[in-house]
Amino acid sequence: MPDKILIVDDDIETLRLVGLMLQRQGFNIVAANNGTQALAQAANEHPDLILLDVMMPDMDGYQVTRKLRKDPLTANTPILMFTAKTQVDDKLAGYEAGVDDYLTKPVHPVELVARIKVLLARNMGRLPGNATPTAEQGYMLGVVAPKGGMGVSSLVLNLAISIARHSKLDPIAVELRPANGSWGLDLGFANPVGLNNLLRLKPADITSAAVEKELIRTTYGPRLLLSSSTLKDLPQLNAAAQLEAVVQQISTLTAFSLIDIGMPILPNFDKIIAPMQEMLVVTEPYPGTVQRTRILLDELAERGFGRSRLVTVVIVNRIRADVQLSVTQVQDRLGHPIAQIIPPAPEQAFQAGLRNIPLLEVQPDSLLTQQITHLGELILKRIKK
Repeated sequence: MPDKILIVDDDIETLRLVGLMLQRQGFNIVAANNGTQALAQAANEHPDLILLDVMMPDMDGYQVTRKLRKDPLTANTPILMFTAKTQVDDKLAGYEAGVDDYLTKPVHPVELVARIKVLLARNMGRLPGNATPTAEQGYMLGVVAPKGGMGVSSLVLNLAISIARHSKLDPIAVELRPANGSWGLDLGFANPVGLNNLLRLKPADITSAAVEKELIRTTYGPRLLLSSSTLKDLPQLNAAAQLEAVVQQISTLTAFSLIDIGMPILPNFDKIIAPMQEMLVVTEPYPGTVQRTRILLDELAERGFGRSRLVTVVIVNRIRADVQLSVTQVQDRLGHPIAQIIPPAPEQAFQAGLRNIPLLEVQPDSLLTQQITHLGELILKRIKK
């Protein structure tokens, strides 16, 4: 049976031309010329993919997408936003609403068909990345970077603290870095080996109770699973099945968790990120790093992030203003919007290290704190949809 595509556009000529072109490619076509019709057609026709315009008279494409994602029947239906709106902010709004891909008009028919086929093929093994988290599995955010030394761990820890303070989610943050942990040292814990204890177990013994036992409740809000920073634990990097089991159990213990992955070099990486609804990618405004970030984004796209699952890019800025790329240059080179810029704060970081407290505790009203808080608010909006 041919795949069914719902085309939504208030321009009748676009409906006719695109519909005819896709019919010639063997697709079954249904159409709607406004948002209300789109929702009705999606419910009645059960399309395999929705090709959706943004600018429509009754409700725009972003509103339609959010309604589709809230409906269990269409929560995982691929949505390709096809519009004349070309600004980066427009694309970001589309991805935040829940679309899988974003394509601007005009486009060559070959590219349109190719994008559609990619989404349809991926949907055959699709993870429920846009579905509302259930009691069995919470919303899980992974954090990665193309190289080390970019402040990923500090960002994850302080982001978890901010989200704990501005929500009732009781988040868990996991330092998924065997032999490369830093939170224990940063916060003054004498024996940060919770992750290492779990990795010594057999995979079948890594139960929710076993993971819960190793979590540390902090006075700052989130529960933490800490890793050691000693070389003797380096062989635990190869505990692929155990790492996978830890992540799986974490997803059942809370409505929201953050996983500090750092560089994506862990064994079984694909299985480790399988439960994650969103990936936060950290970059910096330096040409070489941006180039490596573009490669990382392409590789994550092959695994559904930026398509069927969300990907968010943030800049952690530790470089002098006169020797760095502008935000516009970074976005152009990445082909992806920047959601947030985390500014440099060397004095704040120094004081945090001296006192063994998080960055947010040093200067609660600083620009750094405000930007991390704003990033947390963006994430919370997606979780609450």
